This record gives sequence, C-alpha cells and structure tokens, in this order.
Amino acid sequence: MRRAFLLATLAMASCAAPVFAQNLSAPMNATVRLRLMPQTEALLEQVMTQGRTLRLDGQDVFGAGDKFLGGKIADGMAFVIVGMDKDDPRLPRYEAGFRKLAQLTLHDKLTTWGIYYYMQALAKLKDAGRLEACLDPQTLAALKTKLDWRSFVDPDFRLIDLPNNYYGVAFSIAQLRHKLGWEDASGMTTLLDKTLAHYRTYSQYGFADETDGQGRFDRYSILLIGELSQRYIEAGLTPPPDVRDWLRESAKVLLLRLNEEGDGFEYGRSIGPYGETAFLEVLSAAATLNLLTPQERDAAYSYSSIVAQRYMDFWVDGRTGSVNMWEKGRKTDDYRGKNRILGENLSLARQYIYTNAEWNALGYRDVAPTTDLAAWRAAQPPLTLTWFAKGDYDRALVTVIDDQRLFGLPLINGGEDQHNHSPYFPLPFSPDLISGVPDGAAPQLIVRFTLADGTELEPLSYFRDVEAHALPGGGAEVRYDQAKMDRLGQKTPQPDARLAARTLYRFSKGEVTREDVFTPAAPLDVAAIDLEFASYSMTAHLSHEADAWRVSYGDGAAISFTIQGLQTCALTPVDDPAYRTPTGAFHSLLRCRSGGATLTQPLRISWRLTYNATGRTP
Repeated sequence: MRRAFLLATLAMASCAAPVFAQNLSAPMNATVRLRLMPQTEALLEQVMTQGRTLRLDGQDVFGAGDKFLGGKIADGMAFVIVGMDKDDPRLPRYEAGFRKLAQLTLHDKLTTWGIYYYMQALAKLKDAGRLEACLDPQTLAALKTKLDWRSFVDPDFRLIDLPNNYYGVAFSIAQLRHKLGWEDASGMTTLLDKTLAHYRTYSQYGFADETDGQGRFDRYSILLIGELSQRYIEAGLTPPPDVRDWLRESAKVLLLRLNEEGDGFEYGRSIGPYGETAFLEVLSAAATLNLLTPQERDAAYSYSSIVAQRYMDFWVDGRTGSVNMWEKGRKTDDYRGKNRILGENLSLARQYIYTNAEWNALGYRDVAPTTDLAAWRAAQPPLTLTWFAKGDYDRALVTVIDDQRLFGLPLINGGEDQHNHSPYFPLPFSPDLISGVPDGAAPQLIVRFTLADGTELEPLSYFRDVEAHALPGGGAEVRYDQAKMDRLGQKTPQPDARLAARTLYRFSKGEVTREDVFTPAAPLDVAAIDLEFASYSMTAHLSHEADAWRVSYGDGAAISFTIQGLQTCALTPVDDPAYRTPTGAFHSLLRCRSGGATLTQPLRISWRLTYNATGRTP
C-alpha cells in the first residue's frame, strides 16, 4: 500500500528559519547603531505623534491591555535620549515627547516588569542629568508612588499570585528606588535574600525552577541568573560566589549552543527571538564578570553579532517596521500575544542595546567577529548531560551534537499550565527539524493513550533513573523510566500508575530513534492510541512496508520518518494555526493511530527520524 502527495507551497508560509548569508564582518555595535536604533526610533516617533490612536501592524496598541507598556515606552525613550549628544537638534523634541507620554500613560495599569522598565528609564535619565528636563515635579511625584514593588509583594514579603522568579523583579525595582533616593536599602536587601533563597532551595545545580519544586526548567531557568547578575552589575555590587557559580553553569549550557545560524534556545515557552536574547543577557553578564575564557568570550561576542543581525533580517518585518512573532506562519504563546506588539519591540530592542553596551565596554566596539562558529559547534562534546534536579524525580537536559545539528532533550515537568504543551515534551528539539507548538497540545512525537473511560495519558512528567551514555564509534543513548503517566485534563500534572513506560533514545550519525515500552499495571481498556509528527517539509510521500509506516521527505531538514507499533497512519498537508511554531509553520502532518483494545502485555512503539546534519536546508 502506498500513498503520496505533493504539498503545495503556501503563499503566506515561511520555513522554520531563514536561509540567509551571515555577514561576519558586521560587528554587533554596527547593527545596533545603524539598524536597530533607527527602527526603534521610528516606532517611538509614531507613539509621540499618534498617541493613543496608534495602530501597529493592524493592532490597537493602547487598547489591548498591555500591563507593561508604559514602562517599556519610557525605557525606549530614555535609551534614545541618553544616546543623543547635548547639541542634537532632536533632543528638545524627545524630552518634550517623554513628558507627554509620561502624562499620557500615568494612569494606565502598570505591573511588575513594566514598573522595572520605567524605573530603569528614570535611573538612566538621572545618570545622564536629563531627569528634570523629561519630567515635571508633579508627574515625578506621582510616579514615585506608582512605581513600587509593594504593588505585587505583600507586607510579609510574599509575592501576590506570582511565581517565585518575580522576587528578582521586585529586587530590581527596590534597588533602583534606592538608587533614586526614594527608599532605604532594607527592601532591596530582603528581596534579594528571597531571590537567593528560592535558588538555594529549588536549584540544586544552579538552574531556576519556576515552580516550587515541580520541575519546570526551561529557557527562563537558564536566563534568570543572567538577569540577576545584570542587576548586580547595574547596581555596582559584587555577586556572591554562588551567584557567580550559577551564572557560569548557565553560560556553559549556552556556549554549547552557539551556532553560525543564530538559532536560539530550542524548547519551552516564550522562545522565538527571546530564545536568542537569552544568550545575549547570560553571556554578556558572564563576560563582564570575567567568567569566560578569552576563546569563549570571542565566541559569545561573535554569536551576539550574528543574533543582532538575525533579529533585523528575520524577526523585524520590513513592511511594518515591527518585530513579527505572530504572522507568516509564526506563533507564540498567549503571554506574548500580538496585543503586546509595541512592548515586544521595545523590550527586545532594550536587550540588544544594553548587552551591546557591555560588549563595547569590554573592548568589542565595532570589532569584527572572529570566531568560526561552525568549527566551534563541531568541537563541542557530542553528548552532555546537564542535571537540573534529583529527588523524587529526575530533571535534566541532554544535549547531543551531530556535526552542525544540535538536539536538546529536556526531561522536565512543565508544571502548572505547561505540562501538556508540546514545547515541554521530552523530545529531542532541534531547530527546523523538531519543534513544539506554543500552547499546543497535539501529541507531537509522543504517544497518547485514550482509555475506555475517557482518560488521556501521556508519558510527560515522572522521569526516573535517567542515564545518558556515549556509544562506541559515535552517537549516544538515553534511557529513563516512568512508573506513572501524566493524566491530562487538569492545570497541573496528575500521576496515573495504571500504565508505566520505559524509554530509549538512540542518536547516531544522521538519525535519532525512540523506543517506548508501555506496561499496564493490570488489564487496561484502551479506546485509542495516537501519535503525530508535524514537519516543516512541504514535499512528502507515505508508504506502508510490512509492520512499518514510512514518510520520505523531498525538502527541508527531515529525510525520512518511520514508525512501528501503530495500526494506521495518514499524511496530509497542514495550514492551521494549531501547527505553527515560533519560527514558522509546519507544512506536513503525519497522524498515526491504533484502535480500541485491552492492554494486557507490554506494548512497544518506536519511531526513527533521519535528517540533514550539516546545517540549514532550504
């Protein structure tokens, strides 16, 4: 039996990531100064002239409930103002614009990060001697009341309905209020202690669990110590030894991932361009605190230059002048919805601007990048096991490198709201090959059991006995057990011991395989078993050979996909928001299923994916 189809090129679709020539002669400072700053200024010009009537790429900017927006506008304006010479003819207009926008947004809702951004703006203006020119005394007095960490921290120093990483935001605000002379250092000191206490309680190996021990270790778990270190740098404080150690551990994870394409962090929520800027913040802090070797520092700077260029070439849409995380096949989680379009532009610009300033201070101003990042990647260890936590369950990240292709296999728990979303699945994520869908719950490369009673089970959260070994002659094996499945349907993971799984991943040159053996604790009535593989490839052919289904791909990074253990498979083109990723849309969808049965013996289901390992494919 053989089925085939040719997926037509979709007019509005884009591939997983762009194929663009990297101009390694472009220093980060040149890109920021000549391309990013003019783009940011053009947006701010629109805000100053259009005010609350502003629409950006069809989005009503001020009517969309962005609770950080006022602070991001202030911070963006401050960056432009302090970057101007005193005799710049634009300066009086921008100072007047700051006064106008401060009054325009004074009574808008502003929380957490928005307060922090606004405080950053005020501190920059004060340091530059321009605060009085940009704010009248009455507005400044109102802001002193409004911009307070106590709006989300109660009198007992407990966060109000927020995850623990917001202690770092509160500390940053308190530190800046202290710097402006608005309060003493007691709040700052206590909040810093709270931030470090959470690390010391839930970060066995130096990586932040966003939850109270559930095991959500994602991009932000790597980034948070970089953000905290940046606050130490801003305040002129010396980080304690454990902070420096944690920062070095995060830097090591990211140094493994440097690449000539500018690909960023590969799994979890809120990646896209933020998966790239996480590298900027962690590595510039590590370089500033002298935690990188000279070779690592040069490589980190070279990658930062590529990422800055990628931001302008790929993420910024030349038609709208705005960052695009939502159109042309791209998708992000609801947290970064398009209602925040102006704020996303300004916060991303900020990360490039201030990390560029740090590289400039380290002597890299307008220095051409020198590190061959293809050679850098090829020189990295083929297998790295990074432990996040050990206890009731194992939490770890396995990194496998095959030539220019990197796989990141997270064995974590997405925790509340994220455990059943594919960006947190235990998959070997790899740019332009294997991706999750933001907020998406389809069983991407994961077996889903639907029981006769309607329960849905997936092997997502309860990892134990994780082992990772290099294989003789190259490649790697990863093994782990799960005595419980994740019972879907609730906000948090629910353990279900009716079914157990033993999983084996095997990586070898140009291919990755996964084998699951599912064992019922007692006879188990199953209504259906499902698995999907959504691919970026537009051309694909499906065939059925013996007990295996095979897809051959005619374009893209995937070469073939073979699955055994399920009864039927169907391959279709897909053009659906439910199958879009941060960098672009999936184009082909393989759906495989077995029907109802009573499971009494172990069931083996396996798949094999072959791929292009040498780099980006058109």
